[in-house]
Amino acid sequence: MRTVIFDLDGTLADTSRDLIASANYCFREMGLGDILDPVKDAAIALRGGRRMLSEGLDRLTLFDAATVDQYYPILLEAYDQDIASHTTLYPGAMDAVENLRQLGYGVGICTNKPEALAEKLLQSLGVRDAFASIVGADTLPVRKPDPEPLREAARRAGGDPAHCVLIGDSDTDRNTARAAGVPSVLVTFGPAGDDMAALEPEALLHDFADLADVVGNLIGRNGNAGQATA
Repeated sequence: MRTVIFDLDGTLADTSRDLIASANYCFREMGLGDILDPVKDAAIALRGGRRMLSEGLDRLTLFDAATVDQYYPILLEAYDQDIASHTTLYPGAMDAVENLRQLGYGVGICTNKPEALAEKLLQSLGVRDAFASIVGADTLPVRKPDPEPLREAARRAGGDPAHCVLIGDSDTDRNTARAAGVPSVLVTFGPAGDDMAALEPEALLHDFADLADVVGNLIGRNGNAGQATA
């Protein structure tokens, strides 16, 4: 089976505001107040919890790796307690997922969010049942950009890892796909969208309405491999 694997944060859903809220909770616990801005720092939020903590502390010339290690579990707990208050799916995301399923593609998720948090977020958004697999940062001993989580997400979705495509929003996603020997599609509507073309993925996605055509060009339909046209 041909399989379409999605990143989660910044690809299917804009999770930046809830992520930043969890980081700012940590900064308040340190007595520093809110450091990250939910709009201006959206791209940083989607690089992960440790990156947010590091960036915030660095702005105040207070960066310390031990402090990041100390507060990272606190950040995860704060995020777990309020995971979806301000999170929204990108327009057309779930229509595109359902269309892919109707066309016979397996659909799964490969994210660097811890698996339990990814599960909880998808349940909170009411879309968990749309995905045949979820592989998170801690599902396997390795995480993206190692190719094995992508391959495992494809396998768990009932697909052949050699015939999948990764939909993402970062150099991590592009590098993961390249390491796996499969194409990547990077979305341009996330916080870092303007930078996606420079990463030279096999295709760019400007609108979820175009996803089925892009996927068909890259990995084919009905078992026939296609060639990229984007």
